[in-house]
Amino acid sequence: MTTFSVIGTPIGNLEDITLRALKVLAAADLVLCEDTRTTRKLLEKYDIKTKTLSYHVHSNQNRSKEIITLLKEGKNLALVSDAGTPGISDPGIELVGQIRRELEAEIKDGSIKIEVIPGPSALPAALSIAGVSASQFTFLGFLPHKKGRETLFKEIAFSKRTMVFYESSHRIMKTLDSLNIHNNGSDSLTSKKVTVCRELTKIYEEVVSGSALVVKEYFEKNSDKVRGEFVVIVEAFLRQGYEGQA
Repeated sequence: MTTFSVIGTPIGNLEDITLRALKVLAAADLVLCEDTRTTRKLLEKYDIKTKTLSYHVHSNQNRSKEIITLLKEGKNLALVSDAGTPGISDPGIELVGQIRRELEAEIKDGSIKIEVIPGPSALPAALSIAGVSASQFTFLGFLPHKKGRETLFKEIAFSKRTMVFYESSHRIMKTLDSLNIHNNGSDSLTSKKVTVCRELTKIYEEVVSGSALVVKEYFEKNSDKVRGEFVVIVEAFLRQGYEGQA
């Protein structure tokens, strides 16, 4: 059986990888990754010699066809992202979908298998330490840069579920400003608890919470911490007169 393995890899600390993931990476004929330099650091740490091939958001159809051809030839492939689980706000989901469509017959007859090797993801990692109500939540991935962005902030303001999304260091301050501006009926989002998680699993891991205004003011005072990628969590319910502390 030819296997296409979707593998979760560390989001920061390179020791956050499963024994099964290491075994599959070492046994694969080829590892598909966003940035070969990033993945090579992980492979070298565990003395894994498997060759790598880039597959990222700018890869064209020829690269996808090449990958499908390799599977047809019986090559065992592993797919990883730069950090976390492929397919979660990641172009890997498109590749998996294409493989399922074009190799449907082979998957059905068992000659090709798509398997998951579960591992780290910033989404559950952030929710697990945020201390907010998340029995029901909506994940928005990375917010669009322009079109539809303000519409999403309105949706977040009115949502009865906890809302979670990723944000970059380039837009986090504007995002906090937008969260502070948008209203939920007569109650401002300053009444909703906003939690920002940064540098997850790294030395400077940090969780900052409070109203959107309080969190924004914290990062204004600590501009050196506006770096990396952020997980932003907006709690579902309103807190009467809540401001909170960062």
